[in-house]
Amino acid sequence: MRSFTDKEWLFSLLVASLVLWLIFLGNLPLRDWDEGTYAIVSREIYRTGNWLYPTLQGEPFWLKPPLMQWLIALCYHIGGIQEFTTRFPGAVLTALGVPLLYLVGRLVFSESLPALFAALVYLTMLPVVRHGRLAMLDGMTITFFLMLLFCLLKARHNRKYALGVGFCLGLITLTKGLLVLVLGGIAGLFILVNRQLVLLKSPYLWVGMLLGNAPAIAWYLTQWQHYGDIFLKVHFQAQALDRLGQAVEGNSGPIWYYLIEILKYSFPWLFFLPGGLSLSWQKRQTLWGSLILIGTIMYLGIISLMKTKLPWYVMPVYPFLALAIGAKLNNIWQQQDKFKSKVLAVFFGVLSVAGLGGCVYFILAEPQPSLIIMSIVLAISMGITSWLIKQRNRHFILVLFSGLYLVLALFVSSQSWVWELNEAFPVKPVAALIRENVPAGTQIYTSFAYSRPSLDFYSDCKVTAAPVPVLQEKLAKKSYLLLDDITLQNINLSGSKVLGKSGNFTLVSPPIS
Repeated sequence: MRSFTDKEWLFSLLVASLVLWLIFLGNLPLRDWDEGTYAIVSREIYRTGNWLYPTLQGEPFWLKPPLMQWLIALCYHIGGIQEFTTRFPGAVLTALGVPLLYLVGRLVFSESLPALFAALVYLTMLPVVRHGRLAMLDGMTITFFLMLLFCLLKARHNRKYALGVGFCLGLITLTKGLLVLVLGGIAGLFILVNRQLVLLKSPYLWVGMLLGNAPAIAWYLTQWQHYGDIFLKVHFQAQALDRLGQAVEGNSGPIWYYLIEILKYSFPWLFFLPGGLSLSWQKRQTLWGSLILIGTIMYLGIISLMKTKLPWYVMPVYPFLALAIGAKLNNIWQQQDKFKSKVLAVFFGVLSVAGLGGCVYFILAEPQPSLIIMSIVLAISMGITSWLIKQRNRHFILVLFSGLYLVLALFVSSQSWVWELNEAFPVKPVAALIRENVPAGTQIYTSFAYSRPSLDFYSDCKVTAAPVPVLQEKLAKKSYLLLDDITLQNINLSGSKVLGKSGNFTLVSPPIS
């Protein structure tokens, strides 16, 4: 049977990734914090036409560069303001990372099979799929970095590709600011280790650096000129440099925080990761071995030493882990690796049993058809994988890829893929109550423990959390209040009017003069 060409693999990977990242993309509300915030900023760009100086609730938005918000605002112009258009740019760009990783793997491995395995591992990693579907910056940043690596590797034989290095750095800067120093440092160290210093003399590289970074530099200069030093203090100091030495907003953790994140969410590929990293060390003189080790060690080392710890900071390490796992799977497929079949068979047998347990749980506690079917598919695919491993049949790899893809497709079609929505009250019914009774743009105060950007987005108002004494004071000053049932009983509403109730919250209008 004829084997696929590179173009056919690329097309297949592109279709598979777009399907997984785009199906049911708008089936759940936006979550706090990033999604709600970026949606508000993008909506204000869309409404005002102020593309150069983004705002959040009318105030300057200095926290992040605007590329993501520009793309979302463009989607609002085309498809209207909704969850799907908010998540669409990030989802599509993250999906493009799958075929791009195949191209990078093809260049470092010099053969298609380990590159294909690496791309399929990346395609079926839960954190990559889930975070890539959210309106967040990490997925698209990784894709720009993979494009940078592709250009860097192609430039070894065709210097014109060095032009793309600068453009990719510019895109990363316009997406996530100072992260470009870390990712650019990884690329630079890779050049040094592999003795590509001749590339630094290429005029294509420096022309690309100049042209590619010009838009980002111009944007930063305009912000500084317009707002002054306060922009630099907030954007660089508060949002980037402070996170190195202190835990911003209490987001702290031990130095092994990100290792735990990888352990929690990398199943079942985690079983092959130690072998992949060991293989990378043995082949550290090769392009792929050095790339995996440099990327993994350097990036994990930097974020682990940072005082601020957030789960999505670990995202850029997953392409390197996927390459390592792809190399390990290729060795198994080629029968060059005598893997421990009994141990792996037991692991996947346990996963099969866990799938059956999940099926029972979802039937009894959360009867969503997609989650029940997902658990059945997981149990069957992991069971077959376990049996094939016990038989030392290499085709367990194909069963594993197909089973995980189906599991993830069923998961994102459920009502649970944005599980953070269960951490607080549903915002849409409360937002509907506010929209029906309060003019857009009104300042509202709430007794809830914290402000929620998603509520601000859906209500089209600014809803600020405040303690009871402040709420009483704001009511006297003619402000609307959103009160939970307990606070409602402990506040003086004399002269005020109850406008409506949704769930545990009551909307109160100020006293009439």
